[in-house]
Parts: sequence; C-alpha cells; structure tokens
Amino acid sequence: MRVLVLGATGLIGAHIAARLQEQGHQVIAGGRDRRLLERRFSDRWVHADLAQADEARWTALLRDVNAVVNCAGALQDSLRDDLAAVHDAGVRALLKGCAAAGVKRYVHISAAGLAEDRTTAFNRTKLAGEAAVRASGLNWIILRPGLVLAPTAYGGSALLRALAAFPLAIPAAWPDRVVQVIGMNDLGRAVEAALRPDAPRSLIVDVLHDERLPLGDLLRRLRRWLGHAPAPVLTLPGALARLSGQIADALGWLGWRSPMRTASLEQLRMGVTGDGTAAERHLGVVPGSLDAILNAGPAGVQERWFATLYLMKPALIGMLAAFWFVSGVIGLVARDSAEAVLIAAGLSHDFSRAAVVGGSLVDLALGAAVLFRPWTRLALLGMIAVTAVYLAGATLFRPDLWLDPLGSLLKTLPAAVLALVALAILDER
Repeated sequence: MRVLVLGATGLIGAHIAARLQEQGHQVIAGGRDRRLLERRFSDRWVHADLAQADEARWTALLRDVNAVVNCAGALQDSLRDDLAAVHDAGVRALLKGCAAAGVKRYVHISAAGLAEDRTTAFNRTKLAGEAAVRASGLNWIILRPGLVLAPTAYGGSALLRALAAFPLAIPAAWPDRVVQVIGMNDLGRAVEAALRPDAPRSLIVDVLHDERLPLGDLLRRLRRWLGHAPAPVLTLPGALARLSGQIADALGWLGWRSPMRTASLEQLRMGVTGDGTAAERHLGVVPGSLDAILNAGPAGVQERWFATLYLMKPALIGMLAAFWFVSGVIGLVARDSAEAVLIAAGLSHDFSRAAVVGGSLVDLALGAAVLFRPWTRLALLGMIAVTAVYLAGATLFRPDLWLDPLGSLLKTLPAAVLALVALAILDER
C-alpha cells in the first residue's frame, strides 16, 4: 500500500514509518520539520503540518495515497504547539481531505486512558479528535497505546530513564500510580495489522500489555535495565511536582517542550491504563511484558549516558544563561574598573568605554537568547565565538592577565567547554 505516515519525525511516527517500509509498504513521511524530514527520508517525504494544512492542501497531498496513519500529536499548548489545532481542527481538515481523495484506510494513533472525566486540555482535545474520526464515514480504526517504550527515548519515556538513573535514590511523585506499557515493536505490529484488508473497522482498540505496574516498580526495573545499583524510590510531595510542572509550563512558552510540564505529570498522576486483551482480541497482536521489552534491547553505555545527561541539559542551559547575564551586569556596574584594564594596555579612553559597554551588552544578549529555544543553538555558538574573541584580544593587549592568580582568563575556558557540551546534547530527537 501507499501509506502516508503523519508525525514521522516523532518517536512513534519514525518507528512506524520504518516498520511499514520494512514490510513492503510504500511509505511517505509527513511532518512539519522540513530539515528532519529531508535528512531522514531523502525524497520520500512531504511537508504536512496538522496545525496549518486545510482540506484543499490535504486533498492534494493525499492524491494516490491508499492509507493514512496519523501519529502526530502534542502534549501541551506552548510556543510551538497548539493542542486544539493539532488534535481537533487539524484532524477534521485531514479527514475531509481523506474523504475527498478517496483514502481507503485511516489509522488514528491516540492515547490510552482517555475519559470524559479527565479535564486536561490533552484529554479534551484528543477525545474531540476521536469523535471527528468516528463521525467521518471513513474506513477507520483508532489505536490507543499505553506508555510507549522504544529503543530511542523522547518526552515521558526519556524522563523515566533519567529518574531511574538518579544517584542514591529514585525521585518520583505518585509512585503508586498504575501504568501499562507497550513496546514500540508491538505497536508497530498493531499498526501493520490495522492496515490489512481484513482488519476490523470503526473500532477503538487499546494497545498495551495487561500487567498493571506501579510507577515506582517501573522505575526500579528501568534502573536495573540501565545497569545501576538498586536504589529506593523517594516519594516527592505532589506540591513540589506541581511547582516543577508550572515552571516547565512557563519554559514551554520559550520553546522548551519539557516532559515535566503539567500535562505530562497529570497523565502520570491519573495513570495510563486500558484493556490489556483488546489488541490480541481484535488485531491478533499479543503485547510483550515490560521484562520482554527490556530484555529485547539490553542497555549499553549510550543508554546510561543519555539517562545521566538528560536532566543535566536544563542545568547547563540555566548555568550558562546566569554566567553570561551576570557577566554583562558586572561589566556595566564595574565599568570604570573594566575600562582601566584596557586603558592600561594603551587603548584610548573612548575605545575602552565602547568595548566594555558593547561587550557587556553582548554578554547580556547571549545570556537571554540562550533561554529562548529557537535561538539557543545560535546563542551557544555565539558564546564560544565571543569567548575566543575575548581571549584573543586579551592575549594581544594584556597577555599578563594569563598569569592573574585569580584566573580571570582561564575561567572563561570552562564556560566555552560547557557551551560545547550543551550543543552536543541540545537536540530533542
């Protein structure tokens, strides 16, 4: 079949696209990130943004497409995501395009545990999208995966790995909440089964293993899989978790899509559960247990590095922002002292003043820019470049500062290295 996989640069969509391609389907990858699509899928991709495309755009894109697998989704409203647009309005436009183009099969990837009494925006918009699918008149099926565990990690699964790798103790709010997992390979088999000619239609199917796991137990088993020594689960106060979520929500409007945002924490607090027998009953797919999922892909050094470094990224970005911002403030407050250093090197008073004020403003700009996710990479490169300029200028005009007992020049080198490390671990996927 010729299949359009939407959300193909996401955790689920990327694996589904690869599996369907492996099974002989002609896969077209759809998503909103042109750069990632081009790098990963060569010429087998189309730019398709659920939040922006209208019926006419979908009708044109879906010409000669036999089936659509919609893996696109978002967790919470932010600078980059609009839940109502992606989960509801965008799905409605897509469905109309499917009908107009004569698409023969529509597979909708939703989420387990959706219910009318769960009032988060995530649940509300997901249910609205499902309602649109049910009313579409298409040949459709809705799959509701549980907590998805994949060889790669993103979002909530990445956070769980990071918490499991925490030193001394495993921090967790609501460790008694119950979750049910699904391995990415099993979810791929479910999608493959849903595309078969004899697959059931007009049906909502939970896709998850029937073992109901307390969150604390899941974290302990992830820790063992990572190869770390056993550690107790430290129950965090719910108020602390909610405060962390509110901070992460605020950062979301700067472009950071943290898995610690309120919506993610609320999903864990409410639990991720469903009918563990539905996938076998309707699709002939028997989901593997947590142990089977973990044993299928033993953790290596890359998994341990990722889990350990994951929570260090926000710490690195925050420290660099503070370092450069404070440096700029000090330069302006202690301007006379800074100017004296340059004047002592034989530079003019006017040039020294311009250099100090200009340098301080650059420091302030870099400290602020690194916090705005769309500008973070450029800001980190700027920090490295500005450090090199500072050191080159000091070496040329005041080489004696290299011997300063307080290490005024030497201390800038670790900051540049930290910026390099932040660049190395900046990508989300």
